This record gives sequence, C-alpha cells and structure tokens, in this order.
Amino acid sequence: MSILINFGHPLTETQLQKIIEISGIALERVVYLPAKFDHMTGFNQQVQKLVDEIDLSAEEWQTEKILINPPSLNSIAIALLSELHGRMGYFPSCIRLRPVQGANPPQFEVAEILNLQEIRDQARTLR
Repeated sequence: MSILINFGHPLTETQLQKIIEISGIALERVVYLPAKFDHMTGFNQQVQKLVDEIDLSAEEWQTEKILINPPSLNSIAIALLSELHGRMGYFPSCIRLRPVQGANPPQFEVAEILNLQEIRDQARTLR
C-alpha cells in the first residue's frame, strides 16, 4: 500500500497527479490531517496526538510506503519528522512545493520528492 499523509494545505488534483508521476507509485490512500497547533501548548504532545489520529498499526508504520506533505510551520514539521522517524524507524519521503511564478492568486506546484532517509544516509558519510 502507498499512503500520502498531508499535514499541510489541501492538494489539488494536478498536484496529486504530479506526485504520482514523480514518485512512480500509485497513491492508494490519501490522508488529510492539517497540523493546526496551539502555540501556547507544548508541541511534543500535540504532534503525538496528531499522529495518533492516523489509522495505522505499528507494523504498517514500519512497512508501508508512506509519503508526507509536511506542515508549513517549520517547528511543527521538525517535531513531526522526529515523531514519524520514531514510529517508522527511518525518515519518510516528503513533498516539496514551490510557488508558481507570476500566479495571482498565489499557487504552488510540486517541485520534487525529498528522500530524507537518503539525504541522512549520505550525510553520515561526511562524519
């Protein structure tokens, strides 16, 4: 199974098609779970609660192909990636969106799929 978990803004059909094209995998399930946090409360517990809302078993977290669209706020994204790494045992791949030049109102297109685990593994060779 391949699962896209969208923690950010809603994705358009065009964006979803581009994700399929770039990744080369069919998305069997798309979970939309926007990360809206209370800034007056610690993010650790909010991230854990957010991820708990996703209907995946411990085995599925470790074995399914999971792609994420991270939230826009960097501190939530960082905490979320740490939580996901703990559950998955590796970093998930992430969608990178970029602004479409000259678009009014602002629009975003899928730029690439970031293989965070590959980035991490390559960085380890530099230690």
